[in-house]
Amino acid sequence: MVVPLEMGWRHLLFESWPVDSDLIDAHLPEALSPDEYDGSAWLSVVPFTNVSVRPSGLPERVGVRLPEINVRTYVARDGVPGVYFFSLDAQGLSSVVGARLFHHLPYYYARITLERADGRVAFSSRRRHPGARPAHYEATYRPAGEPFDARSDPLATFLLERYRFYTEAPDGSIRYADVRHDPWTLYPAEARVETETLLRSDGFRRPDSEPVTYYSPGLDVVASRSHRLSGAG
Repeated sequence: MVVPLEMGWRHLLFESWPVDSDLIDAHLPEALSPDEYDGSAWLSVVPFTNVSVRPSGLPERVGVRLPEINVRTYVARDGVPGVYFFSLDAQGLSSVVGARLFHHLPYYYARITLERADGRVAFSSRRRHPGARPAHYEATYRPAGEPFDARSDPLATFLLERYRFYTEAPDGSIRYADVRHDPWTLYPAEARVETETLLRSDGFRRPDSEPVTYYSPGLDVVASRSHRLSGAG
């Protein structure tokens, strides 16, 4: 990333499963280790939309909307917790190219729609990236229950209150960026997933167990430039 970015994350569903740490470790760069909660690593699928994505300091009106879905896990390096992305599918072709070039993130171009009606979100994503494995996701979801501060729940804190993400660049180096935002406001979520092949395209089998699900209306975010992690790669 050449400059810091500002954006909003809106209408998020977090689907998360406990998985064996060795399974996650086999898919991570050597410099990163799975972070565990209650003896397990965790794997998540997160559909949402970015809004008003723009260089930091510019007004919201110049930003772009970027629907997205990502597959992630949770890692630690030198005691700093973070997120590691296995894939990120997004609607905006120019944004996908920019994220790959400047932030070394594994973005893929996809055709995505996110529509809201009667308190529900209908999300559809189909990967169209040339040469990439196919990946398709169809779901409807909504908040179900009372809102709560993620910091009041230990698992929600583990999964969401993270302010750094890591990625592996084509040259094998580990890059990271820091994010700033308010604490998450969450709801229990009701979700119906019709189709999900993102995990399979990333080399994982969708767990048989029911996921832990949260919904968030979203928050505003500032993401730093990409930095090279010293002593790694």
